[in-house]
Amino acid sequence: MADDLWEKIIDALKTVYDLEISVNVYDLGLIREIRVDDDGKVYIKMTWTSPMCPYGPLMTKMVEDAVRKVPGVKDVEVVVELDPPWSPKELTEDGRRQMEMLFGKETVERWLREAGAK
Repeated sequence: MADDLWEKIIDALKTVYDLEISVNVYDLGLIREIRVDDDGKVYIKMTWTSPMCPYGPLMTKMVEDAVRKVPGVKDVEVVVELDPPWSPKELTEDGRRQMEMLFGKETVERWLREAGAK
């Protein structure tokens, strides 16, 4: 049951998109931690692509709302952690592919090199 709830939470997170980049917050690597307790309380630690992101507070609320709708979730707490800052190294493989489609493979590879990714 816990694995099923976990997958449903991730699916819900993948419906929330960064409003400037058009990649979902999970694959963009903005979700840093997910914890689910036995009572259905969900704790999420997330970041924004920039501390000055104009849509950061809205995305945070969108994450909370999306997860709250998952059957079996009783409560949601979302905490924003801006330090360390987000890096392209946090992209999932799907996120990387999406970014390559948006910005081009060479650009994304350069960002990853500059960020120290392998």
